[in-house]
Amino acid sequence: DKHVTGVQTCALPILQLLPFVFLFGTLAAFVGLGRRSELIAMRTAGVSAWRFVLPAAGFAFLFGVLTVTALGPAASAADGLFQRERSRLSGSAAGADAAQAVWIREGDDARQMVIRADRQDRAGGRLLGVTFFIYVNDGEGLRTFSERIDAQSASLSAGRWRLVDAVGAQIGQRAVRYATLDLPSSLADDEAFERFARPQATSFWSLPAQIARVENAGFSSTAYALRLQQLLATPLMFAAMSILAAAFSLRLMRLGDLARMSAAAVVLGFAFFFVNQAASAFGSAEVIPAWLAAWLPPLLTALAAFTLLFYTEDG
Repeated sequence: DKHVTGVQTCALPILQLLPFVFLFGTLAAFVGLGRRSELIAMRTAGVSAWRFVLPAAGFAFLFGVLTVTALGPAASAADGLFQRERSRLSGSAAGADAAQAVWIREGDDARQMVIRADRQDRAGGRLLGVTFFIYVNDGEGLRTFSERIDAQSASLSAGRWRLVDAVGAQIGQRAVRYATLDLPSSLADDEAFERFARPQATSFWSLPAQIARVENAGFSSTAYALRLQQLLATPLMFAAMSILAAAFSLRLMRLGDLARMSAAAVVLGFAFFFVNQAASAFGSAEVIPAWLAAWLPPLLTALAAFTLLFYTEDG
């Protein structure tokens, strides 16, 4: 468990810090070239800045693609392994999962059920301490509460819920007790025991299917859609950070002020972190669309990089 915990706590933060790796790495590379006068010699010979900036940006872009398609899924798998091991080790001896409420939503155009269970017993294939909130939809699409059913346990098999020791009550009617009660279900047998993985624990290749599953279950998929768009924007972010670092290093190298260049790099890093976190917060709160929250930071970084580089190169 210690090994799994170490993988989980290290893998994902490292991936989040990769944009800063390209920012400070590119700055360090160009500072080294400037100290050895190699960069000055190339500029004196009339070599355009684009000739040595674009290869660095191209490598950053390709590394971003590799991160999204291979390194990211590996980190997500490690995070998922940690979550499963932690749940297994914290479970009780009777085989029940950790005492955490389970929420499920299912239904169709005519009826919706919201199901809450105090805990789940995987060994027995049951949900324990279950409450069913049943809603019906009228012809105009309005949803009204119809019935509440409380049961000691519920198991899912063959397209139906089997409730044991249940008490049901409709609006304006007396409660009715059932020794057993069957309710139709559209869920597969194992879906009652599945928890939606956290967006950070879901790999790039699994996110589209996960988004569809979350939406079909009636929950908001904003966090997963934001995560997918952020992963798609990762290669552009890496390339933009490399170009921005190169542009700053070229501009400040002309001024011959290494201290200003170092300070500018730190300011750039904090500015990017603030914009990225603010955009993610707005996207998670659905203040702005998920695609805009994910693509805004890399686009702003790329525009700033190209503007500064054009100004430095062409005066």
